[in-house]
Amino acid sequence: MPRFAANLSFLYTELPFLDRFAAAAKDGFRAVEFLFPYEFAATDIAKRLQDNGLQQVLFNMPPGDWDHGERGMAAIPGREAEFRGVIAQALDYAGVLDCKQIHVMAGLVAPDADRQTMHRTFIENLRYAAGQAAKQGVTALIEPINTRDIPGFFINRQDEAHAILAAVGAPNLKVQMDLYHCQIVEGDVTTKIQRYIHDVAHFQIAGVPGRHEPNVGEMNYPHLFNVIDALNFKGWIGCEYRPQGETTAGLGWMKTYG
Repeated sequence: MPRFAANLSFLYTELPFLDRFAAAAKDGFRAVEFLFPYEFAATDIAKRLQDNGLQQVLFNMPPGDWDHGERGMAAIPGREAEFRGVIAQALDYAGVLDCKQIHVMAGLVAPDADRQTMHRTFIENLRYAAGQAAKQGVTALIEPINTRDIPGFFINRQDEAHAILAAVGAPNLKVQMDLYHCQIVEGDVTTKIQRYIHDVAHFQIAGVPGRHEPNVGEMNYPHLFNVIDALNFKGWIGCEYRPQGETTAGLGWMKTYG
């Protein structure tokens, strides 16, 4: 049986952020994820988790200047010192929130960038991040993202991400496999799940192509959930989609799964 986590950066956006925890719990979620917690005190978020019986399962490390288009810095040469600082900040939040996974965002490829240099930088930064995360029992995740939602993101394909894992060689570095991104970039999603499941720590879902509820669009999620269950996956599946209307009204697809 799949275990679903509400992504509070995408769901319940009709409510202020800190009020979304109670709404998710009321709708039956037992876990949450979100993009970034850093606008709020970690203790305030922790109280919302505790008050609503929720588990924090994932958030992203600081991405740089998000409002001006930055999408991470782990693969950006020359920003290694800044990267180490934001890893420390993310792990501080992870400690307070008792969160065991953080997404280490790679960043964008500039028009004049040398991809080989970026690759070396990414490997070195991931080794550092995984080493720091391991000290408090946290798993660092990397995520292939499609080129339509985030043009120029450094990693786009599952094989790229798993080759990076092999190059880093850290047991607590895993892949965050977003099935929406996978379908858009490469398809053949069932085979990709079966091939890579052993190094996938977290899944995310959304309908394709509109990134709405998972029962809207071209993907057969009931089939994919059965595939994931058959592989004995023990992690969470993050609901990172944009509801077509009010969030609760669009959760009918989840009732099949209790």
